[in-house]
Formats: sequence, structure tokens, C-alpha cells
Amino acid sequence: MIRVAIVGTGGIAGACHMPALAGERHRAEVVAAVDVDGDRVKAFCAEHDIPQAYTDLGEMLARERPGLVHVCTPPYLHARQVVECLRAGAWVWCEKPLCLSLAEHDRITAAENGAYAAVVFQHRFGSGARHLRALAAGGELGRPMVALCVTAWYRDAAYYQVPWRGTWATEGGGPTMGHGIHQMDLMLSVLGEWEEIRAMARRVDRPVETEDVSLASVRFASGAVASVVNSVLSRREESYLRFDFAEATVELRHLYGYRNADWTCTPARPWRPPDDVPSSHAAQLAALLDSYERGERPALSGAEARRTLEFVTGLYASAFTGRPVRRSEITLDDPFYHRLDGGLTP
Repeated sequence: MIRVAIVGTGGIAGACHMPALAGERHRAEVVAAVDVDGDRVKAFCAEHDIPQAYTDLGEMLARERPGLVHVCTPPYLHARQVVECLRAGAWVWCEKPLCLSLAEHDRITAAENGAYAAVVFQHRFGSGARHLRALAAGGELGRPMVALCVTAWYRDAAYYQVPWRGTWATEGGGPTMGHGIHQMDLMLSVLGEWEEIRAMARRVDRPVETEDVSLASVRFASGAVASVVNSVLSRREESYLRFDFAEATVELRHLYGYRNADWTCTPARPWRPPDDVPSSHAAQLAALLDSYERGERPALSGAEARRTLEFVTGLYASAFTGRPVRRSEITLDDPFYHRLDGGLTP
């Protein structure tokens, strides 16, 4: 059995991680949970029948020696906690964002030594996305030409009363970093490497330090172009992806997760993925545990996870400098490599 620990016992741990782990109980056992709030972690352990509760991560790692740690804490804690787990020999599955800058990401990768850190991007693992990538890779849809990537969500002012939300130092960014990153990651998994991005980020309404909406135009190495929108101001919420290939248009409409029925293909053709797996934590966890058992680097760790954060970095860099940004420009001496606002918060 794989010994698993949960770090951070807030909403996402109970709503998504524990149900996913319940589906893997034949090979994964939750042995401990950690939270700085002693009463909360004890209540969480009692609710989920977890034997050990801790308020200190280092103590838990030393005593329990977990093979896998789920990090479900606020974003500003991720990099430090992920590195601490890796140095203790534990694999890590961390809620997005994995960290708040490319500099932090590279420190995480440097700490990997047979143990790996993967980020939660569950939309890549639904059967619809896997089927689309297979069709695109096989050339059945023709070359990709145009794409739309829209995360139109709604978060009111009360949402930002949580102290760590809405600031660069603790959340790392606005809807570009914390909400639309899922859809953008799925887009990148289909279209591949980007080359240039032209973007705008604005604080239109919400009482935050970060942006509450961003827009971007993107050129990919394949020659395809895409338009990207990230918003927390949209009363009618929707997550929308559209891919215009030479031979077909493929669309996905959903909100926080999809099944096969949420995909359409025009002109009509059979859309027949081999299974119907929702885009869920459970789908990604199953793949992660498979990699753990084989001792292989899991999907969405290392360079693969870095690509999505690099895209977010390029979007912010373009928005805050007012100029196009090429992927090759984001080097170690770029201020946006170290902070996503580049020290230039408008």
C-alpha cells in the first residue's frame, strides 16, 4: 500500500482529494493529515477516518514517512512545502498553482531526486481530452489553425475576503493564475509550444491587488493562433474551448469538469473515445499512482508542468510591459522569471 498524507484540510482536500483517494483504497492508504489549525485537522481526521493528525509538516514527514503527499494549502505555501516533502523522499501532488514563479518551479525541480512533484491539472485526464489529443497527433483532423480558450467565471467581493486571495505575494495572480490556468493547460496540451503572446490584464471591478480579467492573442510554433480570455466577472459562468482544425471544429462547453457528452465535432463525425472518464481529480490520481508504482516521472511534473506556468508568465509579462513577449525571452535575468507581476503591478 502507498502511504498517503494530506497537507491542508480546507475545502479542496475534502471535496476533491479524499473522494479521489477513496477510489484508490486498494493501493493507497491515507495515514495522516496536517494543518496549522489543530481543531480543524482533528475534525478532518475524524470525518475521514485518518489515524494521525499533525500541526507540523516536518514532524509528520519524520514520523509517518509517506510515499505520497497531497498539498492542499494556499498557494504561497506550496513551493516551501513541496520542497520539504521531496527532500524527505515523498512524491508530491500539489493543487494548482504548484508555485508562484518560474524561479520557484526550478527550485522544486532541483529538489527532485527519485521523488517527483506533480501539479493538479485534472482537465488533461478526461477521456474527451485524451481522445482529441490522439486524433490531433494522428492527423485525422488536419492541421490546427485557430483556437478559443475562455474561462468566464464569477467570484464576488466576498470571495476575496479570504486573506490570501487577490494578492501577488500570496495567490500569485488573479484569474489568469488561479482559474483560467486549467483551460489554458488543456489548450497547450493540444496545440503544443507557443512562440509569442500579446496580452492585456485589468482590474476592472474586484477589490484586489491582482487583475480580475485578462485577454491574450497567442501564436504557436505550429502556426496556429489562439484567443484567450480569463474572467471572474462573468455572471453566466462557462468554460469554453474551441479548436478549428483544417478538417473539423472541436468544441468543449462545461464549467468545472466535463464528460464525453460535453464535446462536439463539426462537421458531425463519430466522437467515440474508448471510455467516458470525467475530467476529475480521480482520473489524474489514477495516472499518478500508476507512475508511482512504476517509478517513472508522472505527467504534469518537471518540464511538462513548467510549460503552463511559462505561458502564464508570458501573458503577465506582455500585459504589464505593453509589448509582445516571445517564449525565448523569459530567461533567468527576466524580472518576470522571479515574480509574475515583474515588479510592475499596474
